[in-house]
Amino acid sequence: MAQVVSIRTIAKIGVAVVIVVVAVALFLGPLSGLWEDLSGERISAWVKASGAWGPTVIIGLMTLAIVATPIPSAPIALAAGAAYGHTIGTIYIVIGAELGAMVAFVLARLLGRDVLTRWLGDKVDRGLLGSQNALTFTVLASRLMPFISFDIVSYAAGLSCLHFWRFALATLAGIIPASFVLAHFGNEAVSGGPGRTALAAIGLGALTLTPLVFVAMREKRRKEATHE
Repeated sequence: MAQVVSIRTIAKIGVAVVIVVVAVALFLGPLSGLWEDLSGERISAWVKASGAWGPTVIIGLMTLAIVATPIPSAPIALAAGAAYGHTIGTIYIVIGAELGAMVAFVLARLLGRDVLTRWLGDKVDRGLLGSQNALTFTVLASRLMPFISFDIVSYAAGLSCLHFWRFALATLAGIIPASFVLAHFGNEAVSGGPGRTALAAIGLGALTLTPLVFVAMREKRRKEATHE
């Protein structure tokens, strides 16, 4: 048992060291210039220069943007839509976002869950925080709301008791609509169709409002049932 604990501790330290090194390289070291003024145009140029490796660039950048919170993911998604169109662009965005979310979840579970449990004890999983269904719904709803930080939700889920497969499925189901809208928006922006671009923007707004309306109606019904 002691040997197993020792191996887990070494693994955690190793992962932490890798994260620190990568973070320093990306934001303070020789690679820091890559992320300054990151834009869809710049990413599109990288994709074109990569040729057949373009999809790998999109997926890799999306994954990195989720794991490394300060890196914006929206320009990458827009560039994917501009470079590969609605459908294929959406697929690349979803793959990258899903991989990034799973990596963030595993990192939080590996490095933070045990610490949080030792610190808070049973309190960490009380109430809704201990319900698999409630946590799954929370992740799914958050994925449908573009203004909620994708990265923070992924790390927070890793700190909770949510099962990995539930997190992965909820994330996958939730990111497809927003990914399609972003890819469509990027594609329409490049094609120069202002009317269709406006419709894409309206669609993104509707996608954001729909979960809020659903939650509000559900809360209203709950209050009405309580009064009755």
